[in-house]
Amino acid sequence: MLSINKLAYELVQELLKKPEYYRVGVERLPSGATVIDTGLEAHGGYEAGLMTTRIAMGGAGTAELGYADFGGLKLPTVIVCTDHPAIALFGAQLAGWRIKPEGYTADGSGPARALALKPKKVFKKIEYKDEADVAVLLLETEEKPPDSAAHFIAEACGVEPENVYMVLTSTTSMAGMVQISGRIVETGLFRLDILGLDLRKVMYGAGYAPIMPVHPDGGRAMGRAEDALTYGGVTSYVVDEEEDTLKEIAEQAPSSNCSDYGKTSYEIYSAVNFDFTQIDPALFAPAVVTLTSAKTGASFTCGEINKEIIKSSVAG
Repeated sequence: MLSINKLAYELVQELLKKPEYYRVGVERLPSGATVIDTGLEAHGGYEAGLMTTRIAMGGAGTAELGYADFGGLKLPTVIVCTDHPAIALFGAQLAGWRIKPEGYTADGSGPARALALKPKKVFKKIEYKDEADVAVLLLETEEKPPDSAAHFIAEACGVEPENVYMVLTSTTSMAGMVQISGRIVETGLFRLDILGLDLRKVMYGAGYAPIMPVHPDGGRAMGRAEDALTYGGVTSYVVDEEEDTLKEIAEQAPSSNCSDYGKTSYEIYSAVNFDFTQIDPALFAPAVVTLTSAKTGASFTCGEINKEIIKSSVAG
């Protein structure tokens, strides 16, 4: 059986061997748990962000640096692919676990979710549960976790606290912006799931999204990061499904179906005071989606990159 925590642990070891190269900070908590900081106090960049993306996917996918032209604005991109979409993206990379020991809160993603089964409905849907004696979790946060967080994670995952590895990422850091753009294929799969596609039929997934310039303001940084996915993200999936079904889903999948399409994400967020429950969920989708039928080889591409919004987002 594919163990995404064991695969991710191998990548974590690479960070621990070369912290200076990756520009990350490493700290051991009293429980023995390990904290790897990629962007709170540390200055992790492209390399740390790419490695964090791979770790978030449970080591069951790749992330590489690319480059693209957005109407004259040339930006680096993250190119992501996986041969295990349901497990790597929904079983690991999806931010589906709120870590909340007393006095601390962070959004958790990564392979440790597959040990704790957070949330259970996701793992029931993809029919997967990991077995490992090590737990690796990515925490999107602006403050370092207390030792109680390690115990909280260890208990939920059924491992010893000293075998817990927490990788910290921040939206206002370079590594953080890289790993958010590295969620483009997961973002597309999330949209396909909402539209009723059986995730177990998705055989392969790939895509890319621009890495937006870092902004010191958390709200604007979040807006830029979302624009990278919503207006600049391109995805492609090979699915064991009939052509008619894929054609219909492809037409509904891109972000252009959102009622607020055409505004920057920061404008949309600000209008609802960052209450994401008030936002049309169709916003959280890639700009372009291609679905290919594994049964016939027919492909259906819908949506387009919105270069003007990308340029507007970076200028703002």
